[in-house]
Amino acid sequence: YVVLCAGLDVCFVGVPLDAGTSNRSGTRFGPRQIRSESCIIRHVNNATGAQPFDSIQVADVGDVWMNIYNLPEACKNIKDGFTKLMSTGCKTLAVGGDHTITWPILQAVKEKYGPVGLVHIDAHADTNEGLLGAPVNHGAPFRHAAVEGCLDCKRVVQIGLRGTGYAIEDYEWGKKQGFRIVQAHECWHKSLAPLMEEVREMMGDGPVYISFDIDGIDPAFAPGTGTPEIAGLTPIQALEIIRGCRGLNIVGGDLVEVSPPYDTTGNTALLAANLLFEMLCVFPGVKYADV
Repeated sequence: YVVLCAGLDVCFVGVPLDAGTSNRSGTRFGPRQIRSESCIIRHVNNATGAQPFDSIQVADVGDVWMNIYNLPEACKNIKDGFTKLMSTGCKTLAVGGDHTITWPILQAVKEKYGPVGLVHIDAHADTNEGLLGAPVNHGAPFRHAAVEGCLDCKRVVQIGLRGTGYAIEDYEWGKKQGFRIVQAHECWHKSLAPLMEEVREMMGDGPVYISFDIDGIDPAFAPGTGTPEIAGLTPIQALEIIRGCRGLNIVGGDLVEVSPPYDTTGNTALLAANLLFEMLCVFPGVKYADV
């Protein structure tokens, strides 16, 4: 890892895990398919003027090694792998994989940057205490991260939450920690640019991590995911959120939950590849041309 990341500012790294899923599996194939669809991504963001590949050193360093037969051990492997990646000063954009991966990544991020602010786009809060008695799963990463001090809980925003739940209090735990919850119905029929002005003020100058679950997007646009929920965000709103993070002290990010077996057209992975490019464009150091 140290050799691979030497001299890099940002790296893409695959995390092909789906042992933490609760519904439809297949996200272990996400990194592979997103890479395949990324072949159409060009160098310049013509909308914003961002030119990441001409500004900073970027590379895909392959997949992190993990024991896919043992979920708790896999999380330890992910944490160790990202710790090594970041030891060079390289920031990471993880390509999932299910949302379990964000917990060990945030453990590694905490060791380097301390508690971070979080911009989390998702249909689900992922703050369950456990599922069927299992504490490690894709519905719990932000509970673990908050309890362990990986998050600066007063600088956490969750956008796009929706769908049926286990209890009417599903979002209360996060609210009690200080999370700002923005449910999907609050986003219907409107631009999210004003929301992101508030988010930038909320995040301030401190370190920020972006975690994007593809199921935050409506399944009409992103059907290839394990736990789809109707009436979600649009790709346009997704771009508003990510572009709204420009200027923040971003130290890492991920995009998770693309499940190619349910993505018959490849459109979900194509959307994911574009969102990852947009995330790269808002990292510190990226230069912008006037457009």
